[in-house]
Amino acid sequence: MDTYLTTMQVAALSIAGMCHALLGSIKVPLARQLEIDESRVGGLVSVFGFTLIPMAFAAGIFADSFGRDTVLVGGFVLLILSVLVLAHLKSYGMAVLSVLLLGTGWSALVNVLNVLQGPSFLPLEEIKTLSNAMNLGDFVFGMGAFLMPIVVGYSLRRMGLRSTFVVFASLMIIPLVLSFMIDWQRIAPAEAVASSFTFSDLLQDRVVWICCIAFLFHVPVEACVATWATTLMIDRGVTEKKSNLLLSAFWLTFTLSRLIAALSIPKGTDHAVVIGLAVIMLVVVLGLVISRVKAQTTTLLILAGLILGPIFPILIAQLVGHVSAELPGMEGRAIGLFFCIGGIGWAGIPFIVGKLADRLGLQKSFLAVAACSAGLVVMCTVLYLAA
Repeated sequence: MDTYLTTMQVAALSIAGMCHALLGSIKVPLARQLEIDESRVGGLVSVFGFTLIPMAFAAGIFADSFGRDTVLVGGFVLLILSVLVLAHLKSYGMAVLSVLLLGTGWSALVNVLNVLQGPSFLPLEEIKTLSNAMNLGDFVFGMGAFLMPIVVGYSLRRMGLRSTFVVFASLMIIPLVLSFMIDWQRIAPAEAVASSFTFSDLLQDRVVWICCIAFLFHVPVEACVATWATTLMIDRGVTEKKSNLLLSAFWLTFTLSRLIAALSIPKGTDHAVVIGLAVIMLVVVLGLVISRVKAQTTTLLILAGLILGPIFPILIAQLVGHVSAELPGMEGRAIGLFFCIGGIGWAGIPFIVGKLADRLGLQKSFLAVAACSAGLVVMCTVLYLAA
């Protein structure tokens, strides 16, 4: 086992998870410092989301063409710059610049780190398959995202906004330094084989498209349930304070389910597991649509966290495993395409749900989420038949 690689992967995934939760963790003090309203804060979040669509794919092209180490180092540098800009904010324009840097750097990290899940974690005795490795890595990522609001809240009270960002930027140096100690030619020889295939070969591969479309259906389900969980609970009579605690329970369950999956999914059962999870998720969403009882709604939302957690790691494991075997050297582009197509659903479906909620009410608007869940069931079944 490459100790430097595994240690770097754990540290980098933790940082990536923290960056994913960064804007949500600091939006209140940031709005206060810049004297901006909620709509402009929402604009910053949108900038981050839309940056991912082109940048995730661009990162994949660079990773396949120039080496994953180059893209990883570049991603860390951009993240450090982003956080340092946040530490010295004086205007909304600087905040937009920081979020652009954050989205670009995060896209670079996510592209490379997903390819490295196998080499980093498969040498561990408990990890048997690529799906297990992906779930373990995403568990680490999720714990970073889960802990970020807690750490930021504590740090803001002790040090203030600027010092918090400076300390966070300093932490990013740890995986950056570790990345220079890894034998990249041994674990990621992408540049040596990328010329064997073209982007056209990738676009003609049906398994790649099936995985991408499955993710297109999955990611809005995850986003919508997480975004409107507290509203659904409050509408059923749960207090605001308790709904926030239950939202934390949702995310903790979501994260821990990936650790459970990493240690328990038997080899050769990926397709059956993801189809089963997709079917259960469809039932859960339909339950949220018709639920009229507080206890039922809260139970369904916690169950949603348990079911949703492992789906993404299994889907991306199936994508990376297929491309590594059939189109070696194209993994970065494949992951970039995966996030580009998924980003369309990420941006579009929550917008549609919000518009439907204004007209029909939130629960009825979740029929759109149920439609996505049904689409996921279909695509997971098609993926099984195509594999």
